[in-house]
Amino acid sequence: MSATLPAVRPVTGPAVTAGLRAWTGLAVLVLPTLLVAIDSTVLSIALPAIGAALAPSATELLWIVDVYPLVLAGLLVTMGTLGDRIGRRRLLMIGSAGFGAVSALAAFAASGWQLLAARVLLGFFGSMLMPATLALLRGLFVDPVKRRLAVAIWASGFAAGAAAGPLLGGALLEHFWWGSVFLVNAPVMVGLLVALPLVVPESRNPAAGRLDLPGVALSLLAMTPIVLAIKMVAHDGPTPAAGAALAVGSTAAVAFVHRARTRLAAGEEPLLDVTLFRSPVLRLSALANATTMFGYTGLLFFSAQYLTLVVGLSPVETGVVLLPGFVVTMVAGIVASALGRRYRIGVLVPAGILTAATGLAVATLLSGDSIGLMVISSVLLGAGIGLSETITNDAILAAAPPARAGSASAVSETAYEIGAVLGTAVLGSVLSAVYTSSVAASDGPAHETLGGAVAEAARMSAQAGSALLDSARAAFLAGTSAAAAVGAAVLVAVAALVAVGLREH
Repeated sequence: MSATLPAVRPVTGPAVTAGLRAWTGLAVLVLPTLLVAIDSTVLSIALPAIGAALAPSATELLWIVDVYPLVLAGLLVTMGTLGDRIGRRRLLMIGSAGFGAVSALAAFAASGWQLLAARVLLGFFGSMLMPATLALLRGLFVDPVKRRLAVAIWASGFAAGAAAGPLLGGALLEHFWWGSVFLVNAPVMVGLLVALPLVVPESRNPAAGRLDLPGVALSLLAMTPIVLAIKMVAHDGPTPAAGAALAVGSTAAVAFVHRARTRLAAGEEPLLDVTLFRSPVLRLSALANATTMFGYTGLLFFSAQYLTLVVGLSPVETGVVLLPGFVVTMVAGIVASALGRRYRIGVLVPAGILTAATGLAVATLLSGDSIGLMVISSVLLGAGIGLSETITNDAILAAAPPARAGSASAVSETAYEIGAVLGTAVLGSVLSAVYTSSVAASDGPAHETLGGAVAEAARMSAQAGSALLDSARAAFLAGTSAAAAVGAAVLVAVAALVAVGLREH
């Protein structure tokens, strides 16, 4: 059975050629990517300070990291489609204002649960930002060659924010409390709100119908329980609760696809046009995006803790060590734009994923003072991500009609956030499981996290504290090696799948 929607008229808004205004608009659209990226990597640098100040459990600490991309992933499709309806620029401004305001609330959280709640709201408003920016970018750049370069610059903005986050966060943590790292969002938000209406025209799908609210509910009911089930299995092994969560999420996912197909057959617009996934380029590009983010967030989760709590670097020094990887990500994105003119996507994307996998493989060799290996690992991972994601983002944008640019962008961003959730949930839980089974502490904070062990050792005698720290650091390194090995294996498997699936593209 196949059905198509009624013909869609062109996206509204003045036609924009790739002149000065288009490139200025691109510079403005990079700001939300900076904001989201800074927020993600600043948190990784601040984790040790947050752990010491708020004393969250290992589970709470994982959720503080996880809940932001989890909410993002659950709402990106909804927000991408909503932007197609009410206007992508309008949605971007609402999200930016809310994101900046909630960042201030997060900065003054007094407990792990308050910070967790703020992260939920950041995920809600953050879900309005990324699909809108990528969809507006497509409206600014119609020419495929210029659009690929624009996408590379947009992705480089994400890498630049990721690079600035540790350095800026480290400098703030040297002089202020941990909450100051969230306040860096304010100037970015103000700049965006002032500049956006001046240089970026509004665009929307003029033929869009009402928002499919049951579809929204089903998308949330599918995403959240499935990710929760993965977290539960990774932390506690297979349990009845994990099985129940997986069953609920899987059932909702099937119902979501069925509803989308039913609405298509009836000539109505679903929350997500599932026929987009008939394209192997779009389908495998989304998988590649999820996989590279899986490895990226997994590395970020343990790298900051390794450099500060095992090697003993300051937050600023930690940011400096991680900086080359972020810079290489940015450069690789620009290089990928040029390579895309000469080589097939079926060659470039697997090559990028395998390069990232090599970076994780290097991380399995970390010891008590392996700063050089950490730099090599982050550089290889960054190069692979920059190469792969620039090509896949452009492919996903090109696969959808302009009127559904928001929905297509949401597919790309949802893949990112699913990968981010799974990277922290799976690899973070692997690390946690190995750590708790190896550390010489039977209960308490020292048994749950390396940060807890550092804090507890400070209250013990010199000999006992030194013994605990030696055990905790050895256990953490064993967990890091296991997590990096799992991540590398996943990336290699997906690279092979993408190479086969895109061998003719």
